[in-house]
Amino acid sequence: MGIESILFTAASIMAVIMGIGAIIVRQRAAKRPLTLRKIIIPPVMMSTGALMYVFPYFRLSASEILEAVAMGLIFSVLLVITTRYDERDGALYVRQSKLFPVILLGLLVLRIILKTILSMSISPGEIGGMFFLLAFVMIIIWRLSMLLKLKQYEKQQIKST
Repeated sequence: MGIESILFTAASIMAVIMGIGAIIVRQRAAKRPLTLRKIIIPPVMMSTGALMYVFPYFRLSASEILEAVAMGLIFSVLLVITTRYDERDGALYVRQSKLFPVILLGLLVLRIILKTILSMSISPGEIGGMFFLLAFVMIIIWRLSMLLKLKQYEKQQIKST
């Protein structure tokens, strides 16, 4: 077993662990009201990962960027469509979705399959860069939809008072 296989396996295991962590964090977050801060902080913190593109090993071609952005947009639609909201105690909450863990685990499995296929023709650094960009686009779109929903709710609250 070569170093590339070991790194691939380790990265796949870490992706699953991080996915499970994301599921747990989302379930806990659903117990607290949605705020501007809670919407903005995750993508801002994730944006630090873009520093990987400083290194040539992770840089992407224009076609790889377009592919990753397109896939991120497609996957974000799943998150936007399945995210539901509850109004309680004068605040907006993200409802815990039974589909969220299924979608996230499905995306992780798809990621591992795609990573296996793509690793035959694309370097591991480029694959890492593509999957980071895909996830970042997906989260940005999802969080923007949450922000719009929060702003609509706040506007509705102001009108009703």
